[in-house]
Amino acid sequence: MAIRRSPLRRSLLRRSAALAAATTAALVLTACGGDSTPPSRSAHSGHGTTASAAPSAGRTGHNAQDVTFAQQMIPHHRQAVAMAGLAPTRARSQQVKDLAARIEKAQDPEIATMTGWLKAWGASVPEADASGTADMPGMDHSGSGHSAASMPAMPAMPGMMSDAEMSGLEKMSGDVFDRAFLRMMIGHHEGALDMARTEQAKGAYGPATALAKSIVVSQSAEIAGMRKMLGER
Repeated sequence: MAIRRSPLRRSLLRRSAALAAATTAALVLTACGGDSTPPSRSAHSGHGTTASAAPSAGRTGHNAQDVTFAQQMIPHHRQAVAMAGLAPTRARSQQVKDLAARIEKAQDPEIATMTGWLKAWGASVPEADASGTADMPGMDHSGSGHSAASMPAMPAMPGMMSDAEMSGLEKMSGDVFDRAFLRMMIGHHEGALDMARTEQAKGAYGPATALAKSIVVSQSAEIAGMRKMLGER
């Protein structure tokens, strides 16, 4: 015997069935969304992290000019420091002694900094000799007593003193030393400015080009001060 249901009961049953179907569909969609959304977010997040952590070539990359700048400026600075080291016992002027102390204080740390760059880049670091210059492969030491006959010559660094000039300065004292020191250091600084400006124009490593800019500013000021000491404009 068939069971007769009231219209109200049939309506309630239909609504329950529809609700169950809708819930099931929602669960299926949620599950599908759960399978795909996290990987998508993870991939995006990973890309964003990589982009933000990746070094900028303009700030941390270096080129051949940066290597050349450091390899040449290190011995250039060493010679300036060697010249400055003569002043305490040979100079008469306290101004010259003070200038020499400033040069030594400024350039010694810069030598250490550039040495660190070359080591990090896997490039050779110039070895210092007794005169404060350096034995660099292929360096042209014309007039300085060094022989590079077995290697192709590289251009001499601008402003560098020869061994004879350094030896002559060591033998001077008093006013004679002061004037010779100032003239030689002006030429030495002018050579450094040439090298630093080349680095500013062609270098790629941010700290190296920043150091070059600092050298231009500080040594230009020192040149002006030395000219004033010599009574020049």
